[in-house]
Amino acid sequence: MSKSVLCAVDINEPKQEAKVLSRASQLAALDGATLDVVTVVPDFGSSMVAGFFEAHHHEKAVKHVSDELHKFVADTLGAQNAKNVRHIVTTGKAYEEILKVAKETDPELIVLGAHKPDLKDYLLGPNAARVVRFAKASVFVVR
Repeated sequence: MSKSVLCAVDINEPKQEAKVLSRASQLAALDGATLDVVTVVPDFGSSMVAGFFEAHHHEKAVKHVSDELHKFVADTLGAQNAKNVRHIVTTGKAYEEILKVAKETDPELIVLGAHKPDLKDYLLGPNAARVVRFAKASVFVVR
């Protein structure tokens, strides 16, 4: 019996990710587990890139993404179900942040989507593959 399920979504792909979130919600409901939903804001903090943004750009981006995540979860699962979901917004590389949140929240299951790989993914490996490879919990990949 799972006590928690961690679902990783990219809110820039709402149609694809709605399927992932719905499946995660179903799996959490089967065991009466809590559902945590995480999305990752890319890190533009390197000194070369950061100079092109206003000082408070990161905070504004995180607030905007948090608002979008809450809306996405409510639209996908319904407002009542969304109240029971913990929304997590973090900054960095997607796979690293998903693994970091998983380490902190200790879920029994991580749910994420598989996306059509870009050319760079063939060289470096997509985020889903890296999470599957390094996660301590079981990983459910939604195609």
